[in-house]
Amino acid sequence: MYIRENLRWRVIWKYAWPSLLFFTIYDTAICYLYGPLGFRSLDIPWQPVGTLGVAVAFYVGFKNNGSYDRFWEGRKMWGGIVNYSRTWAIEALEFVTSVVDAPDVQAPPASGQELTERHRRLVYRHIAWVNAVRLNLRRQPELWDEAVAPFLEPAESEQMRQTSNPPTHILRAQAAEMRVLRESRGLLNDFQHVTMMRVIEELFNLQGGCERIKNTPFPRQYAYFSAVFVWLFALLLPLGLIGEFEHMGPSHFWLTVPFSVLVSWVYYTIEWVGHHSEDPFENEMNDVPMTAICRNIEIDLRQLLGETNMPPKIEPVNDILY
Repeated sequence: MYIRENLRWRVIWKYAWPSLLFFTIYDTAICYLYGPLGFRSLDIPWQPVGTLGVAVAFYVGFKNNGSYDRFWEGRKMWGGIVNYSRTWAIEALEFVTSVVDAPDVQAPPASGQELTERHRRLVYRHIAWVNAVRLNLRRQPELWDEAVAPFLEPAESEQMRQTSNPPTHILRAQAAEMRVLRESRGLLNDFQHVTMMRVIEELFNLQGGCERIKNTPFPRQYAYFSAVFVWLFALLLPLGLIGEFEHMGPSHFWLTVPFSVLVSWVYYTIEWVGHHSEDPFENEMNDVPMTAICRNIEIDLRQLLGETNMPPKIEPVNDILY
């Protein structure tokens, strides 16, 4: 996610120069054919070109609204993951404290060290889930040893790695441990167990929402024809402008080049922005900064455990937060 208030010119130029170069060459060629070479038949009425430009503007705007909705929904999903991560850690620390006073529970009270290790396992497994969701969305299984494995037991990590959807199985392991804590150890009463299971349910909902955005491409009929219409308008634009500028004076048709390049680039850029907002989980410049969010969650949860040796927060690289 680009975090600077204003885009740097080098960033704009990086993405703008190919289109600007093409439009400049194309529009100059049209003017050269029209003027020095005398191909006056290239001049077409401005009215249909202007009408097309209005229609394309509405169409591209509609597509960009849909693209932004996908990005914003993805960001809200990760905002929910942050909130429920804190909720999970607090409940794991405050609910799992001592043996429930129930006559049918025969297990002896757990020691303070056992409780501390159990807290750590529940919280660390959740940190592993958060990072596993990120890797699953970005299709980066090669980062498992770096981002997920340190928060799981070695055997559990290897088992989860082999599954097709590791985040789902990590939450399944959390649910299984909740059942053990309630039935065998007596460390959760029914109300606490149900409350924590509801948090797991919400985490499943958030994971599923992210997977829905990732696995459902933006409707191709909108995305494809948006690009086609923009290019069609850009190619017709100098043909409609060249006659209009010639009415101003003998050599004024050359003004078609700068004005046509500018208008074409604006339309192209609007379409480009919408195209690159369709999938917010691709680890690109304008996507949801999942790596930074995961690190913030890790820091919050480990500090709740009382740890002090924290990894640093993710810093922007060239004004981009990943």
